[in-house]
Order: sequence, then C-alpha cells, then structure tokens
Amino acid sequence: MNIEGLDYNTQREKLVLPEYGRELQNMVNYCTGLEDKEERQRCAETIIAIMSRMFPQNRENGDLKQKLWDNLAIMSDFKLDIDWPVDISGAKVISKKPAPMEYPMAQIPVKHYGKMIFELFEKLKTMEPGEERDELIALTANQMKRNLYQWSHGSADNEKVASDLANYTDGKVQLDLDNFTFDKIAPRTDDNGKKKKKK
Repeated sequence: MNIEGLDYNTQREKLVLPEYGRELQNMVNYCTGLEDKEERQRCAETIIAIMSRMFPQNRENGDLKQKLWDNLAIMSDFKLDIDWPVDISGAKVISKKPAPMEYPMAQIPVKHYGKMIFELFEKLKTMEPGEERDELIALTANQMKRNLYQWSHGSADNEKVASDLANYTDGKVQLDLDNFTFDKIAPRTDDNGKKKKKK
C-alpha cells in the first residue's frame, strides 16, 4: 500500500548508529554540510551535548567523551571537518565490519558423536596401554553413550558403543563389556520434572 505523503522507515536510508535515532543522524548530516568551520565546530559540540543527555546512565563512564566523539565521527562517515578534541583514529577500527567466520566443515562418519569424539578416537589409536589410556577410553565410551542417548530419544545400547569404539579406532580399543561399567545416565525430564516417555 502506497499512501501519498506518508514516509516509512523501511523506505529511508539505513541509520549508521540506530540507537541515536534519525533526528540526530539528520543533525549530523546537516553539520557535515555546513561551509563555515567555526559553525561546524559549534554544531558538532551541540550534537555531542545532546548525545550525552540521551544516555544519562553512561555519564559515570570515564571514557564517555571519547565514545561520543567516536560515534559522531562514525555517523558522519569521517567527513566532518572540525577540530576534534580527542583522537578518533580508533573509531575507524570500530566502524569496520568483522570478517565473516568460517563454519567448520569437518567431515565425520556419524554426526551424533561429533568432531571431538572422533579426535579422541585418533588419540586412542596412538596411545600406549596404561592407566592414562584406560581413563581416556572410559571417558570416551561414556560420552559416546550420552550422545547416543540424546540422539535416540533415551535409548543407548552398550554393545553399539563398544562396536563403534572398536570400529573407529581401527580395532585398537576393544571394550570388555563384562568388566566395564558405564556411568549412570539420568533420565530425561520435561519442564515439570516428570520422566519423558520414549518415542
């Protein structure tokens, strides 16, 4: 629907720092366009005073002055030619968008165990028999069972854990189910503390 005379925010230019609002951004744009430097200076100082009053709870912050002038520089796209009372070089770093993080795309045979469990499998392949290796086997087996329990809605088979542990360590780890005791897994409960029924 397009009604003549109505102006919608969605049709306007995107705000650089939305927390200050469009009116303040318009003031900054006006200030940047002033031809007389002294007038620009006075206008900029007035804008800073307004910005300071907008967030009175921040007045106790020791770096408030720096932050306000940095924000003014960012809102003016660093085009405001005035005598800056603080060093605004740091604002250029703040205004840069961070590079997008790469999503880890590690290929693992089964997702329910997760990448870390497969790293443990690799570690177990190279460890010498001993107490440390036995402890890591126990930790790995118990975490595998918890993962299976979560992914299979409350069902986790000890033989499946032993089989997978042997398979993914190339047979280096053979879990003796007659002598190995898994940690007890607490039953999953709903929001009322009642035990969830298996699906």
